Amino acid sequence: MSQYVLRRLIATIPILLGVTIVVFMFLHLIPGDPARVILGERATPEALEQVREQLGLNDPLYVQYLRFIGRLLKGDLGRSVVSNTRVSRELAARFPATIELAVAAMIIATLIGVPAGIISATRQYSIFDHASMFVALLGVSMPIFWLGLMLLWLFALELGWFPMSARLNVTIDLRTITGLFVLDSVLTGNLAALKNSLAHLVLPGLALGTIPMAVIARMTRSSMLEVMHQDYIRTAHAKGLAERIVIIKHGLKNALIPVVTVMGLQFGFLLGGAVMTETIFSWPGVGRLAFDAIMNRDFPVLQGSILLISCVFVFINLVVDVTYAYLDPRIHYD
Repeated sequence: MSQYVLRRLIATIPILLGVTIVVFMFLHLIPGDPARVILGERATPEALEQVREQLGLNDPLYVQYLRFIGRLLKGDLGRSVVSNTRVSRELAARFPATIELAVAAMIIATLIGVPAGIISATRQYSIFDHASMFVALLGVSMPIFWLGLMLLWLFALELGWFPMSARLNVTIDLRTITGLFVLDSVLTGNLAALKNSLAHLVLPGLALGTIPMAVIARMTRSSMLEVMHQDYIRTAHAKGLAERIVIIKHGLKNALIPVVTVMGLQFGFLLGGAVMTETIFSWPGVGRLAFDAIMNRDFPVLQGSILLISCVFVFINLVVDVTYAYLDPRIHYD
């Protein structure tokens, strides 16, 4: 197993290198001048040229890319063009918020999607089956930005059940340890902060988790339908085992591999898809940081954000592959 993990980690190097090349080239094709963003619209041509020279923007693209890779190998992602702070520091400050939102969305998607898929498979062609699959299709087809706005309008503006934006009310004091507000609230015993941070998570978590919830429900249903027609399921029924034990112990366990694959991929997509959700709900995560970097032509911040998301996505795929061996003893990585 350890040799397989090592080989996979080595194989990620050319993948991440390819990501840096594609991202770097595409970013420099975006219209806009970082020097003008720094100095403003009234800057003189001489001042703009001086800033471009200082930032190395006048050098050929391959020279700029090699400079970027050289800094990256030293652990330096550069400095923000707008704030002049280190990109690594900004990512470290924003990444816990994105992780917290993605985990909340995945928990919502799993807690609703997996049971819905199981019930649909065991009650095939029932009213619940048709209704859940219709809702799943609706969830996959629904744009996140529209759903987010509707959730804000109904539950925040009209009903006032949940807050509209941010992660925590400004009136609540929380001592941060990990940057994950829910976890920090538990660690510090701050019940007010725990309740408030969970309330802030509901709407963006639901908006972000709708598509994964629908995908997980459909995949769980398909996988369970295939498993429930196997011979060992009929044998379990013939032995007189309870329906619940047959479904959970024999059915769900053997149907989990494709479901886990989808969950891993969806979690990676959540980190990238959080850009829209974080923008709508003013969530201070990496997605919002990347959006602001696009608007401000802040190339170093945008490169760092995309590279971070890519690394996490590759790591999640590795974790999913390793999980296969624990779910199915027939799988070996030798």
